Amino acid sequence: MAFLNVQAIDTATGVKPFRELRATELDSRILGEQIGVYGYVLIRNLLFPKDLNRLLTEITQIVSTAGWLQPDRDPLDRIANASAACNDTDPTFKRVSDQVFNLESFHAFPHHPALCQTMELLVGPHLLVHPKPIPRLVFPNAEHFSPITHQDHHAIAGDIQTFTAWMPLHDCTTKLGPLQILAGSHRYGLQKTPPGTGVIPRKTARGDAWVGGRINAGDVLVFHSLTVHAASPNTSTQLRVSLDCRFQSYDRPINPANLVFPGSSTKSWKSIYTNWRYNKLKYYWKEFPLQFKPSTAELAHLAQTAESPDMRARYARILAQLEAQMPVNPAQLNGTF
Repeated sequence: MAFLNVQAIDTATGVKPFRELRATELDSRILGEQIGVYGYVLIRNLLFPKDLNRLLTEITQIVSTAGWLQPDRDPLDRIANASAACNDTDPTFKRVSDQVFNLESFHAFPHHPALCQTMELLVGPHLLVHPKPIPRLVFPNAEHFSPITHQDHHAIAGDIQTFTAWMPLHDCTTKLGPLQILAGSHRYGLQKTPPGTGVIPRKTARGDAWVGGRINAGDVLVFHSLTVHAASPNTSTQLRVSLDCRFQSYDRPINPANLVFPGSSTKSWKSIYTNWRYNKLKYYWKEFPLQFKPSTAELAHLAQTAESPDMRARYARILAQLEAQMPVNPAQLNGTF
């Protein structure tokens, strides 16, 4: 049997155990079937824990220097300083998160051969690794920082056949707040959210059943862009450190906002690359014949006609940053680079 249900159902929450696939049993048929039916699959032991150690060490050094960890403990223990608790709405959090984002090792991680080989089984040989992985740094027992139930497609747009790989950089017990998945929810398309939020009320989310459980270092949770999911509460004493990486075929359209920084007029790849040792991963997506959705011509139109000034400015920043890193030619006006 390829799939195991080794965890007990959480009787307090009704959350069922993940469906699991061993890394040694991967093939395109099984992977595609499981994602097609359930919208996700948890792959056990895809990576070796030692593959995660360098990045985890660099990140814990950053958060320790920021005062997020107890100073009398080894940073790798990740024992949180409760008085420093913050989240991604806080400028302090954003400064520290940006330091993590700027790490060369952070951007190299989604290109790990075992991870890319797995995603090629799912999307085909023309794999595009999205260049903006997301660091998740979650303080414990911060009840006012409530996890949100959502679908990634609301944020990333582009083609729906885009997939997220969620990975903790350490063993993530249920107390540390691993992701929970609403199995089968991808079959219901984009689900309703209050305007401008992207948040799906958990009670009204459509799907089969919520699943969850422990996810260890080296395990990878892969799910569809339409799969409803949410983090569970971190009730431990430790900072949870994980990352989201996104993948698709470059034969399918991509939202160009995923290649630039539409929320900032000062952040740039040039500044991020300043202290990198190697050039291999700098602007690597320029080598692919990308199809943009919206196209550059549509972005130029939206920069003039979008309903709100904020959205007009956002589209203008996307277009300006694209043109700065990828000068436009006539073929690109129809959406293809």
